[in-house]
Amino acid sequence: MKILVSDGITSEGAKILSNAGHQVDKIKLTPEELLQKIDQYDGIIIRSATKVTKEVIEAGKNLKVIARGGVGLDNVDQVAAKEKGIKVMNTPGASSVSVAELAFAHMLAVSRFLNVSSMEMRQGKWPKKEYSEGIELFKKNLGVLGFGNIGKEVGRRGLAFGMQVMAYDPIVTPADYKVEMTTKEAILAGADFITLHLPLNKKEGPVIGKKEFDMMKKGVVLINCARGGVVDETALLEALNSGKVAGAGLDVFVNEPPTDAQKALINHPRVSVSPHVGGQTVEAQERIGIEIAEKVVKALSA
Repeated sequence: MKILVSDGITSEGAKILSNAGHQVDKIKLTPEELLQKIDQYDGIIIRSATKVTKEVIEAGKNLKVIARGGVGLDNVDQVAAKEKGIKVMNTPGASSVSVAELAFAHMLAVSRFLNVSSMEMRQGKWPKKEYSEGIELFKKNLGVLGFGNIGKEVGRRGLAFGMQVMAYDPIVTPADYKVEMTTKEAILAGADFITLHLPLNKKEGPVIGKKEFDMMKKGVVLINCARGGVVDETALLEALNSGKVAGAGLDVFVNEPPTDAQKALINHPRVSVSPHVGGQTVEAQERIGIEIAEKVVKALSA
């Protein structure tokens, strides 16, 4: 069978597909080209860039599998796929460690002003006095909104830093360590650091908006390595400017790449940013490539 890989896959993942007898075409297509050529393929493997819309699914007359290497499925029209009987799959656990580590990288960057002090030192400055009032993570309350695979890895690392971990998830699944499962409202009111690991529900809108910022402690640090749109960026900027939010770490944005309208947030001195690279480590890519290839082979042989 023919499989289109539009956003890349590791060599080991491609090898698994080829060894199973499938033709693997690693081609980056425009949305228009994808519509024209998708009918040639039995399966498609994507990451976050390619959008598998209802139109693409309807054009994919031979499509049997849509596989997303990564956590979210917001770039796949799952309703349309289900109506067509097309299997949709992803790799929710493969990049959990990488995303969790990036969340802490942002926490540390904001807490110790690494995002701004490193730039100023490169300009020949020595801002020792200006950035001498950093804060420790030790003994702080860490609120984890979304306690799935990634959230659990975040909680585990929070405990290693000596933090008090509190978590909320609409669907509670057990962790292999002690954590306080509580409400979203309790986390908003009591956490010193809040990190988001929830999917984006486009109908419901942001999980964190002005109402939620009003409920938070003054001086809270907010981390979003989940999805752009989970946080209301306008409300976040206002909270940063007012001092309600002491700092923010952002890996994801409403628009990617961000537009000029988002520059005030991205360039804010108390914001640490990265270009949606939560799962982009060598180790995570290997795990994702192998896992998604094995799932596709299994699905096509069923």
